[in-house]
Amino acid sequence: MAVLFGTDGVRGVANKKLTPSLAFKLGMAGAYVLGREGRRPLIAIGKDTRISGDMLEAALTAGILSVGGDCLRVGVIPTPGLAYLTRSYGCCAGIVISASHNPVADNGIKFFAADGFKLPDSIEEEIENLVLTDFTFPRPTGADIGRVFDETTAPEKYLSFLKEELNVDLKGLKIVLDCANGAASNIAPRLFADLGAAVTVLYGDPNGININENCGSTHTDELQQEVKSQGADLGLAFDGDADRLIAVDEQGNLVDGDHIMVICGLFRKQKGMLDKNKVTVTVMSNLGLKEAFEKAGITVQETKVGDRYIMEEMRRNGGVLGGEQSGHIIFLDHATTGDGLVTALELLRVIRETGQPLSCLSAQMRRFPQIMVNVRVDNKEELKTNQKIAAAISCAEEQLKGQGRILVRPSGTEPLVRVMGEALDEQKLKEVVNELAEVVAENLGCELVKS
Repeated sequence: MAVLFGTDGVRGVANKKLTPSLAFKLGMAGAYVLGREGRRPLIAIGKDTRISGDMLEAALTAGILSVGGDCLRVGVIPTPGLAYLTRSYGCCAGIVISASHNPVADNGIKFFAADGFKLPDSIEEEIENLVLTDFTFPRPTGADIGRVFDETTAPEKYLSFLKEELNVDLKGLKIVLDCANGAASNIAPRLFADLGAAVTVLYGDPNGININENCGSTHTDELQQEVKSQGADLGLAFDGDADRLIAVDEQGNLVDGDHIMVICGLFRKQKGMLDKNKVTVTVMSNLGLKEAFEKAGITVQETKVGDRYIMEEMRRNGGVLGGEQSGHIIFLDHATTGDGLVTALELLRVIRETGQPLSCLSAQMRRFPQIMVNVRVDNKEELKTNQKIAAAISCAEEQLKGQGRILVRPSGTEPLVRVMGEALDEQKLKEVVNELAEVVAENLGCELVKS
């Protein structure tokens, strides 16, 4: 069972759980495992804008250099940009330092393989075992110690890729961007302006401690208001490392990842560009998504929550489109991981080519009422064995009488248990979900958190 690696790398409060000493060991183990090809390993390192990034980068770099690996530091870059640069520069691996949409105190370390895809579980386990045991790493000396190379033009390389790969004419469009004071702050405004849009930027001035602070893809109130007040065509909200996108239509309504997948999936089906005629989603996707795709004759494949599982399914059984309601969407014909900027350009392509406003495109999916209550916990694993909670889940499902569903699961990235329900009867759904969340909180001895 994994101790360090979750569904999205190694996460924790920086300098408390995710310490420099742990980062140093991860750097050593990562370089040792991923650089065993007979040549000197070159590992790309990028980060988001949070203050702890410099500290963890220094520790990771020291660990890599100490076993004879070289580091290519690319600075602040979106997570998908680091994945692209890893393969573009011919590195044996890439590491991004980010905790995505989490608060500034958190951080994370995520590895990518040479091809830009996330590491398979077996490789992560090997790295983890080396970190947690007394393995004796090689200690080269003299000229065999690793070197650091700073690649200051890396963001420009990623920006050029986006403009060339998804060349969408945005002239005449008015777009409001929420960059979450994160990794998109430098790249996103330039990207959309270079393609011709009139751009207004919110939260594009990172200072190291304001990343995701009441902004970005999880806090869209101000973006919704700004879109309406400016009469903009749409708004685009990224998270701290810009691998997610949540949109806002011209009326100020949210357009989440499920809606975006329906918009892009139906468009691709019409254009003959939906390979395998399938879309891959997680169990959290709204029932309305399945309804819309089934009407169009598109197969929906479900996985457990986590973009890594979506990617694994897509690579195993085909398809070019998959993602999560949170806005982490994968266009496999463009990128090797979820990319908020790629997603935005794909969405804008549909708006441009159909000539329809985002509100009309979003209406192609009927959203079933969905309620989520988060319960903060100390030990997520206790959920699996608690019989009282299991009985309460069965009772909740029975109350919905087959007219909805209940899903209770531990978060893969935060110390939370998520209690989600979905049904057409919203009032009944609220009662059932809140009662179930109270049972979870009582039995795990924790607290309810606003979703």
